[in-house]
Amino acid sequence: MPLKASPDIQRHLLDLQALDTKLQQLRHQSTALPVLATLKTLNEEADAISAQLLGETGAVEDTQLELERIEADVAVVEARIKRDSDRLDVASSVKDVAGLEQELAALRKRQNDLEEIQLGVMEVLEEREAAVAATTARLDAVKAKIAEAEAERDTALASVASERTHAEANRATIADKLPADLLELYERQRQRYGFGASLLQGGVSLASGVKLNASDLDTIKAAADDDVLICPDSQAILVRTPESGL
Repeated sequence: MPLKASPDIQRHLLDLQALDTKLQQLRHQSTALPVLATLKTLNEEADAISAQLLGETGAVEDTQLELERIEADVAVVEARIKRDSDRLDVASSVKDVAGLEQELAALRKRQNDLEEIQLGVMEVLEEREAAVAATTARLDAVKAKIAEAEAERDTALASVASERTHAEANRATIADKLPADLLELYERQRQRYGFGASLLQGGVSLASGVKLNASDLDTIKAAADDDVLICPDSQAILVRTPESGL
């Protein structure tokens, strides 16, 4: 026996379909917010800057180690200069004095060379530390933008969630008004074909956007008002109203 429902009950299906369409749009909206693309770009930028900062920080650490090594070499030379100077002060042998003076000259040359190298390394260290500071500032700026975008995203998602909650509550209210067998048919057609109900307007099924042919329209015209009909194109429940053009 064909499923039957009063025209007023069948019209509730259009409200239900409108809410299901709205819920589907909200689900899409929550994954297609423009701010999500912005966040993706910002996070990629932050990752690239973080990688750069890691390399620059490593270069600073290497330079600091090099500087410490040179400073240790300078300290060794200075200690030897002090030792030889002390020995020179008490030396009485001409040969010893000559040897110590020669060694001191070599040590002082070595000290000067090391100090020049030390100054060069210190300049490099200063440049690399400045680069780290600049990159850190860039990263901080991007992180601030990320925080702003995340706040914008959370606000937008909260708004979508609020709309979804409202639509779901309205849907439940409408679904409760429908006979179980009609609601079951609606849900089955919606799951299978994407639309559970379609308005027939001026001979056109709005779910498919297709004007029904004369034979299908004759069948629909011959049906009782409370017959539940299936759209031959969209397979949704075809809801008839005074707009249907029958």
